[in-house]
Amino acid sequence: MSSPATAPPPPASLKRIVAASLIGTTIEWYDFFLYGSAAALVFNKLFFPGSDPLVGTLLSFLTYAVGFAARPIGALVFGHYGDRLGRKKLLVLSLLLMGGATFAIGLLPTHATIGAAAPVLLTVLRLVQGFALGGEWGGAVLLVSEHGDARRRGFWASWPQTGAPAGQLLATGVLSFLTAVLSDAAFGSWGWRIPFLLSGVLVMVGLWIRLSVDESPVFKEALAQAEARKAADAGTVEKMPLVAVLRHHWRDVLIAMGARMAENISYYVITAFILVYATTSAGVSRQTALNAVLIASAVHFAVIPAWGALSDRVGRRPVYLVGAVGIGLWMFPFFSLIDTGGFGNLILAVTVGLVLHGAMYAPQAAFFSEMFATRMRYSGASIGAQFASVAAGAPAPLIATALLADYGDSTPIALYVIAASLLTIVAVGVAKETRHRDLAEMDTDAVVTDRTARTEDAGVL
Repeated sequence: MSSPATAPPPPASLKRIVAASLIGTTIEWYDFFLYGSAAALVFNKLFFPGSDPLVGTLLSFLTYAVGFAARPIGALVFGHYGDRLGRKKLLVLSLLLMGGATFAIGLLPTHATIGAAAPVLLTVLRLVQGFALGGEWGGAVLLVSEHGDARRRGFWASWPQTGAPAGQLLATGVLSFLTAVLSDAAFGSWGWRIPFLLSGVLVMVGLWIRLSVDESPVFKEALAQAEARKAADAGTVEKMPLVAVLRHHWRDVLIAMGARMAENISYYVITAFILVYATTSAGVSRQTALNAVLIASAVHFAVIPAWGALSDRVGRRPVYLVGAVGIGLWMFPFFSLIDTGGFGNLILAVTVGLVLHGAMYAPQAAFFSEMFATRMRYSGASIGAQFASVAAGAPAPLIATALLADYGDSTPIALYVIAASLLTIVAVGVAKETRHRDLAEMDTDAVVTDRTARTEDAGVL
């Protein structure tokens, strides 16, 4: 029987919590993906003029990758305070930071106005975006995971994951609309700023909804237990969440990092690099490429909850492995379909790729949440996810663009994604199934383990 503190909330309350997490993550990912699309379409000309077009794109993607470098720092900071102070406070802060940075990019003068200072300021704002997103993901998925029950945790926790395709859909949709109604000159001159400035309105909506939800009951109970232990034993000093994670869950952190490799790399190749490849190598127009990503992102949004629900029935690992194996097998057909230049083939290539990606992304929220005890869960899940992004998502468009420049062919890029898939298959293959884990029982086990470790350290055992 669940205790009152950990009993699942009523359906209406849980749906409000899911909506708050989903809307917040959608806005955060909108801001983040908007930068990626703009980096592929206009930033090379506005902030890195005078370069060869492909070199300018490489430099533009380099500033894009910088945002990923800040994500582990955000994971450490937000994870630490999220495990100490609660999930809700940190989620509000992450939304404000991300929205403010994105709005500022919309006001940023270009290289033609202030010279070299323009790309420097762009990079600084990208760092703020990455820092905020590094703390956003863990808090959003935990807020839902810790409110729900184990029986349907995969389904409910997958909804914040749909914020990624929803943000992609929103960002790509706005850009697609603007490129359709504006001339290339107007879009390059001022039109590109509109999607960034819209972020200010979206953040206000997100804050209003996010402030209306309650803190995680599992976190409240774990915090109360920690305070009770400290009161009973005045000499007890609670370890920093990072220290506790590295001591008790280092293996789970490595598994999470390995699990992220194929998921992260494939996503940015499919959604960001495609805007370069399709327009430069396949002769597809910018509008056509954007429309294909737009349609595929809608399908991606729809299938993620379905994959999450399936993970509740058959387990997190089997569903994740379907995605990892599938994305590796799909890479060569993916590029072959794009090379035809046909719009239908382009849609098919991206849609199948994102459906397979969803099989990894959907169970990820519950899978990672179920690996860690409550008072180190924000830190553990965030560190595992965001440290992997530095080696995976950050350089993916950059590496893919460099491989295209060096070889002029998609084969090395396909092999790059396949290698990532193999790494993920190994990581998930050695992981334990977490589908039936009770988050409150994990906290009890963690306390016993920590007491045993402290006794051993004292030389008693």
